[in-house]
Amino acid sequence: MSQFLSMFNSAGPEAFSKMACQVAPYFSTIKPLISALRPGHATVQVPFSKEITNHLGSVHAIAMCNAAELAAGTMTDVSIPAGARWIPKGMTVEYLAKAKSDVTAVADGEAVDWQTEGDKIVPVDIHDAEGKKVFTARITMNVKLA
Repeated sequence: MSQFLSMFNSAGPEAFSKMACQVAPYFSTIKPLISALRPGHATVQVPFSKEITNHLGSVHAIAMCNAAELAAGTMTDVSIPAGARWIPKGMTVEYLAKAKSDVTAVADGEAVDWQTEGDKIVPVDIHDAEGKKVFTARITMNVKLA
């Protein structure tokens, strides 16, 4: 079991989310809650707040990029073989609708072959509080095996 997954299971979502923001402080700008984490899956909830809105009063595009990267990164970390390393290499995003509520990012890596080295495309979808898909990302993670 990965160190991140062990920490998530031991500490729980709230404490683990705070620890993740200490490791990568920029993520704290979105006040995330990593509410689910397992190999092939991560869910990150982001509360709506004025601090992450744009001039239209909706969740800023970069705040959604942060949530997507956090979901994809934590999911990648708990999905790769022990001793492997990863780094984000690129991100393609689509802004589908304005989000004027809390948002939830879901990284789904169930179809990704985590046992081999190379670039892995991690899909992430973000939905608003009503369940409407407002954002989608495809994040390229470069995985190096030990």
